[in-house]
Amino acid sequence: MKGGLLIIAGIAMIFIGFFLVFIGTLMTAASGEAEVESGGVIMIGPIPIVFGTQRGVTLAMILAIILMLLWIFTALLNRRV
Repeated sequence: MKGGLLIIAGIAMIFIGFFLVFIGTLMTAASGEAEVESGGVIMIGPIPIVFGTQRGVTLAMILAIILMLLWIFTALLNRRV
């Protein structure tokens, strides 16, 4: 029964998150002072693909490389055991 409650709470939080993003987008568009920038990281296995126009893309690339190295390290540790 506790597992079902957690699933419902998780789904509700996802919908609330979508709603908040939607409201934030509407509020930004209504103010007329929006600057559009984008960026992101796609991890395909241990290989990071970083793209974007933001200044924070460099930080995202560094974090992606750290995640890649962490993934490789844990994969090698699990192989030895």
